[in-house]
Amino acid sequence: MNLLLDTHLLLWAASEPERLSAKARALLLDPANQLLFSAASLWEVTIKNRLDRPDFKVDPRRLWRMLLVSGYRELPVSSEHTVAVNDLPHLHKDPFDRILVAQARVEGLLLLTVDKAVAKYGEGVRKV
Repeated sequence: MNLLLDTHLLLWAASEPERLSAKARALLLDPANQLLFSAASLWEVTIKNRLDRPDFKVDPRRLWRMLLVSGYRELPVSSEHTVAVNDLPHLHKDPFDRILVAQARVEGLLLLTVDKAVAKYGEGVRKV
């Protein structure tokens, strides 16, 4: 299964794996699953790190390298992804989460999230 991780899951997998639920851990460790991260997540980390958000205290360049070395595949943001945001109901205000949902739907991926508001999108999203 192709799994797109939301930004918090990426951060926790990289630096605080004890915060991952048992369900998330099992999915991330299953060799049958291809793990992906969005360029939008790295953009979010970069912006929120510069704003001194305590939950985003990570070097985005180091995180990017670590994800690639760990076998994650990077998903660029395309124009198709950005216009697909227009098709989403306005259930969540965060533009980073909305682009992740759109990417998952366009690419036929399952977006894993810890955010119950993101999980309300249903199709293509699973709360773990």
